[in-house]
Amino acid sequence: MLDAFDAGHRELSLTEIAARAALPISTTRRLVVELTRWGGLERLVDDRYRIGIRLWRIGVLAPQQRDLVAAARPLMQDLCSATRETVQVMVLDGQEALCIEKLSAESANPTATEVGERLPLYATAVGKCLLAFSPRDLLVQILDRGITRHTQYTVTQPGQLVRQLKEVRANGIAWSREEMTLGAVSVAAPIISGGVLRGAIGIVVRAPGQLDALAPAVRTASLSISRAVM
Repeated sequence: MLDAFDAGHRELSLTEIAARAALPISTTRRLVVELTRWGGLERLVDDRYRIGIRLWRIGVLAPQQRDLVAAARPLMQDLCSATRETVQVMVLDGQEALCIEKLSAESANPTATEVGERLPLYATAVGKCLLAFSPRDLLVQILDRGITRHTQYTVTQPGQLVRQLKEVRANGIAWSREEMTLGAVSVAAPIISGGVLRGAIGIVVRAPGQLDALAPAVRTASLSISRAVM
């Protein structure tokens, strides 16, 4: 039922929750009442619901995410201070990239992504990093499900995406040029510790941006984080 909420559905009515969760309305009502009482959901004044703060407090206790954020934050702060842009760390969550930390300078290009939100793997630089270093079965699943065109620049041809992922594996750097959001470009690098993919760190800037100049700094940060979480 909690999966009914996502970045595009932050607030839902009881009927909408039941429909998106494919549950009877009576079952949904009972679960919603219990979750609201516990703090997993928050009831709004218009009788709609959103995710409650208690779920977030529990989620941040996950050892892998907590350790990764602790290792990444100093490097993220350095990147944010040096570039005056938005720096994000993402981890793989099913077939999406989950944002576990984000830092933005006041002058940075506004981004829609917040901590706890998810992005598609195929249309973002951080997502391509995660996808490139994951088992090929994940790519097959995404292609079978179908690629959504978010902008006119979104890569929707499987062959082109495969070539991009091959370059990411070879160079350790991924790019996204207005593929997710018009006016925003990004560069990212994977965080791999002990041969295990832990996440990805990326910088989002206004298009066209100086991605070539930012790539070495992002790659250096990812390597430093990788060593810190070993």
